[in-house]
Amino acid sequence: MVGGALGWQGHQRHNRAVFLSGAVFFTTIFILRLHRTTPYLPSSPPNGGVSSPSASSNRHSSCVSFLNDIAWDPNNSNSFYWARSPRVAACQFRRFSHANASDSLSRSWVVVAGDSQARLFVLALLGLVLDSEEMEAVRGDLFKRHSDYRHVVGEIGLKLDFVWAPYETNLTGLVMEFKRKLNFPDVLVMGSGLWHMLHLSKSSDYGVWLRLLRNELVGSGFSDHLFCLGMPRLINSMLSTEEKRAKMSDAVVAAYDREIYQSKLLRQSGGGPLLLLDVESFSRKCGVSCTVDGMHYDGVVYEAVVHVMLNALHI
Repeated sequence: MVGGALGWQGHQRHNRAVFLSGAVFFTTIFILRLHRTTPYLPSSPPNGGVSSPSASSNRHSSCVSFLNDIAWDPNNSNSFYWARSPRVAACQFRRFSHANASDSLSRSWVVVAGDSQARLFVLALLGLVLDSEEMEAVRGDLFKRHSDYRHVVGEIGLKLDFVWAPYETNLTGLVMEFKRKLNFPDVLVMGSGLWHMLHLSKSSDYGVWLRLLRNELVGSGFSDHLFCLGMPRLINSMLSTEEKRAKMSDAVVAAYDREIYQSKLLRQSGGGPLLLLDVESFSRKCGVSCTVDGMHYDGVVYEAVVHVMLNALHI
């Protein structure tokens, strides 16, 4: 009986060992799969330091308001930097290298939706993670008139979708489609307004559609990485047609700007869901020398916008 009991106990120990080794194996496989499929969108400071919960919260609340505090070198329109005040310096904002940007966007799905301004933002973003030869091919495909575009950067697992969505109704429809499918991008950047201003020319209606967009976003399944690509500074005298100069006057632009802030869509004004990427401020500071048509600006303006977004991902 004693020998039988020992044999039974040995059999049980063997079974437990097999079970535990199997459990370890499947757990390891699960972790590896999770690592490959989970996007790396870090919330730690850009220098890689680890913050306490209270320090992280304080940094978030204070630094968000300084993200767009970009200045331009008066002697070099291709050079920008964050304002050199102590409060801004404490946020440790930085320009991302190719490697840093690739790490930040690794294994993520980024969707950019909007008009030609959004397309220029996509060009700047891809320019940071692709080499010059790859960018030549991108330019030809990306700027096909009024069309969507997808690019997958296989080396880092980045999927980037540009969705042609020039009106606010297009953006709202896109958000509703994400919600219907329960399939949400890791980063969503949206911008519109210029087409509404030119073709519909009624700022109050624009405001109504912005509030509808806000309602669709609030309490949804989206991540916190939601951005509003602001409209650029419009230089009326440089606009290419008489219709644009008439319908996009400074007074009309001001009316549309008021609707944006009154809609409470922006996190910076009313605690809305979207963090503003302030293209107007950057394009105004870059100045007349950075545009040929008073509406579309040199690539450095959109590069600044991309760096602001990347820093926001680390707050």
